[in-house]
Amino acid sequence: MPEHIPSRTPSETPRTAGEFAGRVALVTGAGQGIGEAVVRALVARGATVAATDRMSEGIEVLAKDLTGTPGEQEGAGRAVAYPLDVTDGSAVNETIARVESELGPLDLLVNVAGILRTAPATELTDQDWADTFAVNSTGVFHTSRAAAARMTERRKGCIVTVASNAAGIPRTGMAAYAASKAAAAMFTKCLGLEVARSGVRCNVVAPGSTDTPMQRSMWEGNPDAERGVIEGDLASYKTGIPLGRIARPEDIADAVLFLASDRARHITMQDIYVDGGATLR
Repeated sequence: MPEHIPSRTPSETPRTAGEFAGRVALVTGAGQGIGEAVVRALVARGATVAATDRMSEGIEVLAKDLTGTPGEQEGAGRAVAYPLDVTDGSAVNETIARVESELGPLDLLVNVAGILRTAPATELTDQDWADTFAVNSTGVFHTSRAAAARMTERRKGCIVTVASNAAGIPRTGMAAYAASKAAAAMFTKCLGLEVARSGVRCNVVAPGSTDTPMQRSMWEGNPDAERGVIEGDLASYKTGIPLGRIARPEDIADAVLFLASDRARHITMQDIYVDGGATLR
């Protein structure tokens, strides 16, 4: 299997250094993987980030690591841990109210929280389907509804939903995941249309195979799994990755931060695929 490339520290250029200074962001699914990478990148660029996850341990370690570290980069922001289950609408409303009270008005929401249940469509259980949609779709609805209501009153703000390239192309064994991500992506675009006149932007980032704990959970017991993903699998009707590499979480975070930044001030209701060309779009 190709050598694992560890996470890198988010780099800055003169143009991006401090570009989120003074802004408050909330990131769901921040305990690991893409969510963690987004938090790290935002903090490196000056943001104050509410890092949320239903598993509190990961976000507490992350917040401690990013806040008050001796020798931290000048101009960096900070992260604060907020345990949150996005499937609970009341908890979402209460947490966002608390974040705004403690950290300030919310400028950015990044929806990353997600789960994966794999099985042939005819073998999916009712619980698998319900759980997948509860997190991947209803969770996005809960957080986006609460954030957008506040952002539109202030006539500014940005929402980025991390979906999946599976939302735009059929995948065997991933019907619940793909359908839930497609629902989340379309909801985000519809919301973007409704709030555009208030100056609030809503966009989608659709990753392909990314080196995260979720991805690696599908590779257990197969030492050649990563190479197989890169090369593709005719039997499952899956193309390979033309760029010849698995994405790292930081690759996805870079796309999220671009859409969240003023550099994308005239971009809304868009869906950016970050999959190395895997969907041939």
